[in-house]
Amino acid sequence: MLSNAFVMVAIILVINIVYVSLSTVRMILTLKGRRYIAAIVSMFEIVIYVVGLGLVLDNLDQIQNLIAYAVGFGTGVIVGTKIEEKLALGYITVNVISSNPDIEFTRKLRDKGYGVTSWFAYGMDGDRLSMQILTPRKYELKLYETIKEIDEKAFIISYEPKQIHGGFWVKQVRKGRLMNPRKKQQAAPEPNSFTPPEATREENDTTTYNTPKQE
Repeated sequence: MLSNAFVMVAIILVINIVYVSLSTVRMILTLKGRRYIAAIVSMFEIVIYVVGLGLVLDNLDQIQNLIAYAVGFGTGVIVGTKIEEKLALGYITVNVISSNPDIEFTRKLRDKGYGVTSWFAYGMDGDRLSMQILTPRKYELKLYETIKEIDEKAFIISYEPKQIHGGFWVKQVRKGRLMNPRKKQQAAPEPNSFTPPEATREENDTTTYNTPKQE
C-alpha cells in the first residue's frame, strides 16, 4: 500500500513537471512567433494536463498527491525556463559604449562575424565610440566575452528586438558566418581613419566642366 502511494506521488510529480515545462515553452514559442510549433506543443501539453489532473481529482483524500502536484508545478516553471535558455530562440541587440574610441573595436567584432554599426558619441569625460550589434541569442554570452576581451570597461546594454527586416547581416548568419568566420576579411574603416565624403568625391571626380567666361 505504501509502495503504491509513493508511485502515485512520483507519477503526479513527473507529470506536472512535464506539463508546466511544456506550457512555459509553448508560451515562449508563441511570443517568438513560432505559432505552428507552439500549437503542436500545446496538444501534448493538454493531454498530459488532463491525465495529471485526473489522478489528483480521483485521490483528493490523499494530501501527498496535492503536495506533489504543487511541487511539480513550481519545478516545471524552473525546468521550462531552463529549456528556453538552452534553446535561446530569437535575436538580441547589444549597445556598446567604449571610452577608448582609438581601439579597433568594430574591426575585431566584424572579423568574428558580427554585424556592427558604429558612430562617434560624446560623454561627460570626452569622446566615446558607440556601437549597435545584432546577434542570435545563442551567441549572446560569447559576444559579451569578446567585448570584455577588447575593452573590459565597455558599457553594455542589451534588449530583444521584436522585428528584424533587411540588412546584409541576416544573410551572413544563415551562412553560418558567426560559427566559421572568414580568416581573411576586408577590414572595415575605423572611426579614427574616417575619410570625409568631400575628399573622396574630389579624388574620384575626373569630370571637366566648361565654365563660361565672365565679361
